[in-house]
Parts: sequence; structure tokens; C-alpha cells
Amino acid sequence: MVGSADTASAAYSERLADLSGARWKQVLDVQRPYRWNLRRLLGERRTLDVGCGIGRNLVNLPRGSVGVDHNAKSVAICNENGLEARTVDDFLALPVDERGRFDGMLAAHLIEHLPEGAGPEVLRPYLPSLRPGARVVLICPQERGFASDETHTVFTDHAILRSVCEEVGLEVEREFSFPFPGLPARSSPTTSS
Repeated sequence: MVGSADTASAAYSERLADLSGARWKQVLDVQRPYRWNLRRLLGERRTLDVGCGIGRNLVNLPRGSVGVDHNAKSVAICNENGLEARTVDDFLALPVDERGRFDGMLAAHLIEHLPEGAGPEVLRPYLPSLRPGARVVLICPQERGFASDETHTVFTDHAILRSVCEEVGLEVEREFSFPFPGLPARSSPTTSS
């Protein structure tokens, strides 16, 4: 897996695309429970997908949703697949009033890739693009998922997600585990204050 440990590399994006395209995953529709969970959490909210990667969640978000990622190859894959995505630099270079106003923000499988403590710094610049009362959903992998990716840096639990929310001024509505309710939770929907 040489070259894929850097989440900004083209090799990382290509690895994600290869993994997503596995025939058995399509036959078994392994993304079905995750699509259901996104609909349950975000409903029909126009969503800003921060750290969208190759668009696995973006494709399931309501029309008008926009993805942002630091990996230019991942953004290109999203756009080639008919999704709207921008690089972080391109998105943040726009004046706030030109970025759009979103009713939701998703940061799925993002925080665990960052250096310890960097979550608030990474999320804060996107908050001005949210409408009052927007729902923010943070999703991180459970233990087994965390161990499966060499690009994961810090195991992220409820306490860490709560502290990220508090530091950027978000009020935590609820916390829960998905897809396995018996394990410590890694999914934390919140509402901005």
C-alpha cells in the first residue's frame, strides 16, 4: 500500500475507489445501512460534506449538497461521477455568501485522520456556511474500523467528539453507536448553537 498512507495522494483516492468498486460489495449492497443512517440523521437537509473523499456519502445526500476534500484526485472523482465537490482551498477561497448556506454538515470518517486535537481547527472554517439550527453530524469508526486503516491517527470516542463540538460552539443533541449498538458509539449528531 505504498503511497496510500497520505490521504492527500492520488494513490489514496485510487485505493478508495478500488475498495468501493469491489463486486461483492455491490452485490451485497453493504452501503445500504449507511444510506439509511444518513437519511435518518440528515433527512432532506442540503448538506456540506467535509472530508467527502470520493463521494461515498455525498452520492446519498440530498440534491444541492456539496463535498469538500483536501485531496484533488478525490474531488475529481466526485465531479466525474456527477457530484458537486471542491478542494478545501477552492471552497474556502470563495466569499462566505458565495459558498452557499447549508442546513446540515457531515464530517464522516474525518476526525480520526487528523493530528490529535486538530478537529476544531479543521471544522471551524465551515461553520459560517451553515444556516442557524443546521445539524452537524460527526461520524468516526468503531474499534475494528479504526484498526483497518493505516491513515487513522487517533482513536476517536464520544468524549473526543463532544470536546470538538464544545470547542467550536456546537450543542450535542445525542450520541450513539452505529451499526453495532453494543459497542462504544462513534456517531454524534449535533445542532449548532
